[in-house]
Amino acid sequence: MDSSSGKKKVVSGMFWKFGERFCAQFVTLVVSIILARLLDPDHYGAVAIILVFINLANVFVTESFSAALIQKKNADQVDFSTIFYFNIVFSLALYGIVYVTAPWIETFYGMPELCRAMRILALKLPISAIYSVQQAYVSRNMLFKKFFFATIIGTALSAAVGIVMAYKGYGVYALVGQYLTNSLIGTVALWFAVRWRPVWAFSFTSFKSLFSYGWKILVSSLIRTLYDDIYSLVIGKKYTSEDLAFYTKGKHYPHLIITNVNTTISSVMFPALSKIQDDKERLCSMMRRSIKTSSYILCPLMIGMAAVAKPLVSLVLTDKWLPCVPFLQIACFAFLLQPMQSANLQAIKAVGRSDLVLKLEMVKRIVGIVILIITVQFGVTAIALGSALTAVIASIVNAIPNRKLLGYKYSEQIFDMLPNFLLAVVMGVVVYLVGYIKMSAFPLL
Repeated sequence: MDSSSGKKKVVSGMFWKFGERFCAQFVTLVVSIILARLLDPDHYGAVAIILVFINLANVFVTESFSAALIQKKNADQVDFSTIFYFNIVFSLALYGIVYVTAPWIETFYGMPELCRAMRILALKLPISAIYSVQQAYVSRNMLFKKFFFATIIGTALSAAVGIVMAYKGYGVYALVGQYLTNSLIGTVALWFAVRWRPVWAFSFTSFKSLFSYGWKILVSSLIRTLYDDIYSLVIGKKYTSEDLAFYTKGKHYPHLIITNVNTTISSVMFPALSKIQDDKERLCSMMRRSIKTSSYILCPLMIGMAAVAKPLVSLVLTDKWLPCVPFLQIACFAFLLQPMQSANLQAIKAVGRSDLVLKLEMVKRIVGIVILIITVQFGVTAIALGSALTAVIASIVNAIPNRKLLGYKYSEQIFDMLPNFLLAVVMGVVVYLVGYIKMSAFPLL
């Protein structure tokens, strides 16, 4: 891939990936509002419990070999077919485990219908097994336009299924139906959109090679997934349910923005970086552009949201949610360094150092747990501030290997982000002062 064509593919990939994320999230937001009016809160609680177990099992299917297929220099039809068949068999085994343990989980939580709903939603696992290989093929070949249409079709049709089932009184199964049909329709649409088909071949040599890279990514993803739930579990146990609700809601909107923008950039950058993994100079250049571009988008969004947090929460969520404002503002600043973290990890993965990814993940999570243990004694705000400190430390940890691998120092990365950050701070201060002056002069407006 020469420099000119590579740049065009990256720009095109960014466009289609961002369009996919934006449209899908917009439809999802609208549907969530409609379903919230039709369904009871306990329905969402039951599905939330189910998704913890399903998503954890799903990590085994989606987070290892797909990355290995993208990163491998000369991945061929045998490689893709090998992982395709392994994923299906492995996902069916995972489904069997979920099927057997579902009654125990229902008894433990004391929620009727949890067992049946979990068994139905767990059908997502073999569907995801197929989808993850398709997604790897799309990402490797930068076919994000096809991915865009498959995602939109799946999201739109599953939204209709969820709304109709909720209107007909299916309760928790309306949410289960929405999640399951989203995966199924998206996978079927991508199957017809992409030309790739598996061949009757399975190579143990290929599997061993891909597993050598992929298992480290898998363990890293498992650690990250488990760690992400720790804060909610600790706050819910140590403090009140209201404290947990304010903390969670405060993180929700910044996380929504950072996930969509960051996922878009990361999804395109990883295959692009993998194709030039032997050219350290181009790798560093592309990584630097990624940090500058993502910070250009995210700094004003995060700081702007922090500046208008109070009136935003009051308008969108009503005044009863105002206690979540400090958590929202802390989350905005904590997420500012996310573009740097992601860019460093994508580069490390692209050069084949999944062992480093695993080591970095372990270091970051150990540090995070230590900070959580210290801050949990001082209140939920202290926990949130500790989480922000963990994010700063994580950005430093992620950047350390690339000083040697690419010659791209942490100080240089900060300097590349600094102009966008300073401009965003000026904007945020002006917006905050304008809002403060307006509220002081015209309190009834």
